[in-house]
Amino acid sequence: MTLPSSKETQQEALKVAKSIQKPGQTKEQTKLIAQGIEKGISEYKKQQKIKSRERDKKRKQQLKVKSATNKVDETDNESSQNAQTFSVAVITPWVLLVLSWTFFAFYFFS
Repeated sequence: MTLPSSKETQQEALKVAKSIQKPGQTKEQTKLIAQGIEKGISEYKKQQKIKSRERDKKRKQQLKVKSATNKVDETDNESSQNAQTFSVAVITPWVLLVLSWTFFAFYFFS
């Protein structure tokens, strides 16, 4: 599957082909070399696009994992705060009851 090359790539390939042209080389040979270079450039660009896509996919997956981890941590923090609040809410009346009975006993027996 050959993708059409851009004018920029064609010009770049022709420029490189002319820079490495040997004495006595015909224009047709130079054009063939330029086509080979153009094909190489196109193949390189295609590979770079694939690598870029793979990097983006990995980065997105890492972001998803990181956000999921953050959500779990936030949930854990909320539940631990709720547990602390709940334990304080449960303990407080008992402490007040014991204190009130202690003061009552102290008042009554004094």
